Amino acid sequence: MELQQRRFYWTFLLYHVCLLWSCQGLSVRFKTHQASCVIKGQSFILRAQIDLLDGESLTRVTWDHAAKNSGKNYTVAEFPRRTSDEKVTLEEQGAVLKIRGYQPADSGVYTITVINQAGQRRSAQQTVREYLAVNHVSVMVNVSHSVLHCMEAWGSEPTFTWLHEKVVVTEEVGRVSADGRSLHVSGTFCGHFTCVVSNKLGYSSATYTAEACEQDDRHTTAVVVCFLLLLAIIAARLAFMLWRRHQRNRRQRLWESYENTL
Repeated sequence: MELQQRRFYWTFLLYHVCLLWSCQGLSVRFKTHQASCVIKGQSFILRAQIDLLDGESLTRVTWDHAAKNSGKNYTVAEFPRRTSDEKVTLEEQGAVLKIRGYQPADSGVYTITVINQAGQRRSAQQTVREYLAVNHVSVMVNVSHSVLHCMEAWGSEPTFTWLHEKVVVTEEVGRVSADGRSLHVSGTFCGHFTCVVSNKLGYSSATYTAEACEQDDRHTTAVVVCFLLLLAIIAARLAFMLWRRHQRNRRQRLWESYENTL
């Protein structure tokens, strides 16, 4: 009786292990869940990772496209049979989809579906969007907290840079947030603050103008004072040289007059 229970236990355990292993066999996924942004006219590649067990094989790989603008859903390519367009190619037994000359109509959700010899089916999705230029940059200000926020409408992969008086901000001026969108001003809240937003297609900027910095006025005043002091020193030097020449000439005339008298 005990021997039969052991056999039943091990048979039951082995069955569930095999069942679990078979379920984890066939799989397909993309390395990232983030949308792929493509510049108009360029080619793009969607690469899926397909995992198989030893002895397992694929019978079909299908790529479907749900268009963003039209809403149409159609099969783009199928391995090992066909592709829907000359600009579409499949590589690595259907795991890699290449599309040349991207157009806005190519935006949307791409679904790869893989089927093995046992009829098991697995799918994964990847979103493709058009790479857009930065546009409509603006700067919002919270004066009470000395914080500037840079806003951008719809550009792809924007990078933010802050300038103060046309120079990249330093720690003396303020601290930029991790995403680059905000500037926490630690110094005097004055002058011109510019946010420059850029990506692969170009850049755009916006400027917030605060009160004029007093430091600039003091600097200008100091320069003017130094210049006036320099002029005064030069004038005094010239006056002293003219006075010495006049004294020398006067003594010489007196000496000549004395000699003539003798």
